[in-house]
Order: sequence, then structure tokens, then C-alpha cells
Amino acid sequence: GTLTKGEFGVTDIEVLDGNRDTLLSVTGSIESQSSHVIGMAIVSYLTGLPAQAGKKVTVGEATNIKNLAGMGMEGTVKGQKYFVGNKRLMEKKNLITSKASEVMDRFAEGGKTPVFVATEKEIIGILGLSDSIKEESKQAVDELHKLGVKVAMLTGDTKAAAAPIAKQLGIDTVFAEVLPEDKYKHIKELQNKGNIVVMAGDGVNDAPALTQANAGVAIGAGTDVAVEAGDIVLTQSNPQHIVRLIILSRKVYRKMVENLFWAVGYNILAIPAAAGLFIPLGFRLTPAVGALLMSMSSVIVVINAMSLRNVKLKV
Repeated sequence: GTLTKGEFGVTDIEVLDGNRDTLLSVTGSIESQSSHVIGMAIVSYLTGLPAQAGKKVTVGEATNIKNLAGMGMEGTVKGQKYFVGNKRLMEKKNLITSKASEVMDRFAEGGKTPVFVATEKEIIGILGLSDSIKEESKQAVDELHKLGVKVAMLTGDTKAAAAPIAKQLGIDTVFAEVLPEDKYKHIKELQNKGNIVVMAGDGVNDAPALTQANAGVAIGAGTDVAVEAGDIVLTQSNPQHIVRLIILSRKVYRKMVENLFWAVGYNILAIPAAAGLFIPLGFRLTPAVGALLMSMSSVIVVINAMSLRNVKLKV
């Protein structure tokens, strides 16, 4: 969602056991209680089916709903327990078959994200979803590279789905199939290698990683938890604003150094002069002139700092 539009759409429906209506009905019943972007995309797709295909999908009531962090959901529909989630969930339940693997490989070639629907015994179907990359994401990555900044992507998606996006954007490092609670570990790993890490995220799962990073950048359109955990909040979900942020931070740091050198150099000369050390050389600094010069020092530092208002941050 940070690099992509976050507008997932269902592009493929593969029925492995049973019929299509049952698959979609079960999926809709469970995902209707999900707040995840993928779950909402599936429900939106199912809601729009009557207009698309002239056939209504019956979404029943699911009970015993459980959110399985980083994997999906489980629930009971008409007395039968079902699981809706990612590959990791299916592997945990030991349900992956050669037929399911073939579907996954086909989806991977198209950069699609697979969502599995299964009973306790077998996978009954797989939905393929795709998302489109934000136009400004590619520009942002290119600009970051020009600034000498390496870009890494942290995602809970499969390696097969993440790889095409990373290749298209020119991302240097990809951490895929990352559990929510493990995101901060990858940030720490990069820090242990001597890197200064800026983390940008917008979800509840990003909060620990935002806190671990040297600078956490929360997307303003994200969750309250992410915004609270971030050191900096971007008001728009635009990756190019991260580039602007880095440009501004470097210019601010440069101004800090300039002001430090000015203040130190100024005082190295002014303090001895005020103490009368230059009187033997014919230079005498009166208290009135000393007070004026001290004020000028502060004014110059402030004016130099205020010049940041004229910084151009366009990329």
C-alpha cells in the first residue's frame, strides 16, 4: 500500500474442490469481517458481481471468527470451519498440494497475490489479486538512488508477488513473507550492518518497525497506531514526499553545521577581544560595541536558519 495504490482487484478464481458459488460465498462470509485491504477488496469484488455477471453471490453469516496475524482468518460457516489466508497459513495447516502449487506459480508469473480458501482437510479454491504501482513510486526510488540512498521493501506478501514489483521499481533489497511481529527484526538487521534506516509505513503492523528505525515516517492516511509510532507524519500517501523529507533533513543538518561553525568562530575572536587581549595590538572593544556584536551574532544565525524557507523541494 505504500508503494502501490492499495486498490487490489480479484483477477482470477481457481476452484480446486466443490463449486464456485460455495467458494465465493464462504470467502465473502469470512472476509466481510476483515479490515485488511485484501479482505475489503474481495468483499468489494463480490458485492459488485451481480452487476458484472448477472448472478448474485450469497454471503452468509460466519461465526467464531479469528484473525491469524500475518496469515489470514478462520471462521465457521454453516457448521463447517474454513480458513482464508496466505501460503504461510496453508503450509502451517499442511494443506499445500501439487495442484495448488501450480496455481501459485501461474499467479506468480503475473505478479498476483494468492488468497487461499480451505477446510480443515483441503484447499477448495484460490483467488488471485493484483495491485498497481503508484506512478510516483518509481520516480521516488530513482530520486532516492540519486541521493545515494538504498531502498529496501518489507512485505508480508509472497516472494513471487514481491519480486516483479521490486524489479519494476529498482528496489535494492526485498524482505518478503515477513510476519508483522518480525518487521522490526529486519530493520535491526540493517542497522547492525551499519546502516541508518528510515522506515515508512501506514499500518498497525508497521508500528514496532517504525519505532525501531532511526527515523520512523508514518503515512498520514494510515492507522492511528502507525501515526503515533512515527517520528514524522506525512499528510499524503505519496512516496515522493519521503525524497523531499530527506532533501530537507540534509539541508537542515547543513544549516546546523554552518551555524555551529559561525557561532564557534565568532566567539573564538569575540571573547578574547571582550577580555581585552587585543588592547596591546591597539584594538579595544567597549562594552556597548561588545553587546551589539553579540546581538548581531544571534541575528546572523537566525537569518541563516530562516533561509531554509526558500529551499526548493521539488523532485
